[in-house]
Amino acid sequence: MMSYEFLVASAIGVLVAGGIFLALRARTFQVVLGLTLFSYAVNLFLFASGRLVIGRPPIWDAVKGGAVTEYTDPLPQALVLTAIVITFGMTAFVVILALRSFLETGSDHVDGDTVPCDAQDGLAKADDGEDTRA
Repeated sequence: MMSYEFLVASAIGVLVAGGIFLALRARTFQVVLGLTLFSYAVNLFLFASGRLVIGRPPIWDAVKGGAVTEYTDPLPQALVLTAIVITFGMTAFVVILALRSFLETGSDHVDGDTVPCDAQDGLAKADDGEDTRA
């Protein structure tokens, strides 16, 4: 039977792998998505570092009159909330930078090379000058 810890660790691994794969691509939008996936993995790791417990109160329990012997650490939850806000701001800033770079250079390649026709865009032209867009 699969444990909760194994599931969370697998999810973190998949997010890191996908984030690194996309961050190493040559396109700006894919790099932004890769960094976002990587930040999701970091958020999940921070959240999991506060002990994975289910059904425990964060600090105190009103039903038991405030006396709690076992609780969930609230610090990783606060760190994750802060990281989510920082990630949102960072992602918005990087998207605006990528858009400006695309508008100024005409290319969304990370290295800044201008590529007149790229088969990935679907804008490649055939030898006779015909547009091959589907």
